Amino acid sequence: MTASSAENAADSKCSLSGLAPLEAVLFDIDGTLCDSDPLHYQAFRELFLQIGYNDGVPITEEFFIEKIAGKHCDDAARGLFPDWDLEKGLKFMDEKEDLFRKLAKEQVKPLNGLNKIRKWIEERGLKRAAVTNAPRPNAELMISLLGLSDFFQAVIIGGECDRAKPFPDPYLKALEVLQVSKDHTFVFEDSVSGIKAGVAAGMPVVGLITRNPESLLMEAKPVFLIRDYDDPKLWAALEELDQKGAPGGTATA
Repeated sequence: MTASSAENAADSKCSLSGLAPLEAVLFDIDGTLCDSDPLHYQAFRELFLQIGYNDGVPITEEFFIEKIAGKHCDDAARGLFPDWDLEKGLKFMDEKEDLFRKLAKEQVKPLNGLNKIRKWIEERGLKRAAVTNAPRPNAELMISLLGLSDFFQAVIIGGECDRAKPFPDPYLKALEVLQVSKDHTFVFEDSVSGIKAGVAAGMPVVGLITRNPESLLMEAKPVFLIRDYDDPKLWAALEELDQKGAPGGTATA
């Protein structure tokens, strides 16, 4: 499927109305609340060069998307360093996360429209959680930098569940903690791994085209794709959801 046909396929079913009355909205963090993947990519590139990874040839964005983006640290370490023992691989990942946090403090910014969707959720009294494969220090830092510490009622970490994304466990845990039904909850995600996790947990997932190719994201079966939280497709779906009986009045685009 080409990128344009993937988007057309998504456009044909941009509806969340079956979730009414809506109870909760769940968010991934990296690439979903903010465009942080370039910072992860920069941190990996710098540290890979220091250790002579790939014979000293810098990794490409395509390599990052395929091998790293959205993966839990354990899975990424195993894939990147098949000849290393896991402890050594995880030590490298810890060093990378330290560098990422330093970069994030200087450069992280919210995705367009994030404050708008936050206001929409708060006005309707919906429950909300962040669900991520990132380590807890990263997750809490990003949420704090984005001014969302008081917004999220729970932060679910994949590594603290039995299985991380792409398995459904983190999203199932979020439903349990918030005490909401999968039939009245939807998810925002930007990675194949994350979309698969949300879908496997039985919820519709709105995919964000932050960095990953549209055709790749569509293979994970999101209900539709948006560019950011200002996307008219999202607000049309939310207005329809309001009209079908979600808490509150009519959303404004």
